[in-house]
This record gives sequence, structure tokens and C-alpha cells, in this order.
Amino acid sequence: MMMKASALTILLLAGASLSAEETSITRLVDEVGDRVPSHTVVPIYPEDARRDRIEGEVQVCYDVDVKGRPYRVAVRQSTNRIFERPSMRAIKASLYVPLDPGEKTSGIKTCRTFRFQLQPLVDDN
Repeated sequence: MMMKASALTILLLAGASLSAEETSITRLVDEVGDRVPSHTVVPIYPEDARRDRIEGEVQVCYDVDVKGRPYRVAVRQSTNRIFERPSMRAIKASLYVPLDPGEKTSGIKTCRTFRFQLQPLVDDN
């Protein structure tokens, strides 16, 4: 069951200990690779970065084994190191659809880019 994975957007709103004026968002903006995700983990916005109002982007590249587990996880590029560790942890905790017996991996690396952004809350009143 090999399907080309298309662009994938996932939002995670962190609701704990946020100010009344903003929320922090981690957004998965793309995916490159030929494996289909079965369980995607989005990194948590680091509290220090939220407090200091730091935004950034991290691209993580990795391989996926026949059982659907990421390995050889490495940061390809990053705008701020504070976001690298949560991004790598999220990739390592994610899973992909395992290959059928006899299927082989393509050898193509998968890359994901996470954008860490602060968004003002809008009052509808």
C-alpha cells in the first residue's frame, strides 16, 4: 500500500498557561516522502520561546523503516535552536503505515517543516 503523501497541515493549539492576548501554534506545513503517516505527533511550543515571544521554523529529515518507525532523524535547517529538540522528539514519536510483506523501502528521505508561531486571540465582541 504505497501512496504518495501529499501536503499535510496539522494545527496544535497549546492552551496551558497562555496569556489572554495570544496563543502559540505549532504547524506542520509540509511533508516530502513516499510513506503514509498513521500517527503524527506535532511538537509542543517551548514555554521559554512563548514567554520570550520567539517564533521560528525547523526542517527535520529522516528515514522510515519497514515497520513505520522514523530513524536517522536530523535537523536539516533551523531558524532557532530552541525549536530543534521538540521537533526531533515529535518525529521520533510519529508512526507510518508499515510496509506489506515483501515490499521494500524506497530509500527516499522524508522531511517535515514545523513552524512555531504566536497568534493573537481575536475577541468577536
